[in-house]
Amino acid sequence: MKEETHPKYETINVTCSCGKSFETRSTYSENKLHLDVCSSCHPFYTGQQKIVDTAGRVDKFRKRYGMNAGEK
Repeated sequence: MKEETHPKYETINVTCSCGKSFETRSTYSENKLHLDVCSSCHPFYTGQQKIVDTAGRVDKFRKRYGMNAGEK
C-alpha cells in the first residue's frame, strides 16, 4: 500500500439523541459523532413500527394475494 493514500481509521465516540453512547472505529475526521436514531430507539428494532394505511392499500394487497391479518 502507498503511504498517505488511505484516510486514518481511528476510534470515535458516537452519541445518539436517546442518550446511548458507544465507541467505534471510523474514517470520520471528528472525534465525536452525534446520531438522531440508533438501534436502541429506532421503531423497527424496538417493535413500535406502525403501518400507516392510506386508502385501504394494505387490505387491498391482502385481499389480492390471499393474506389474512393473522397470517405472516
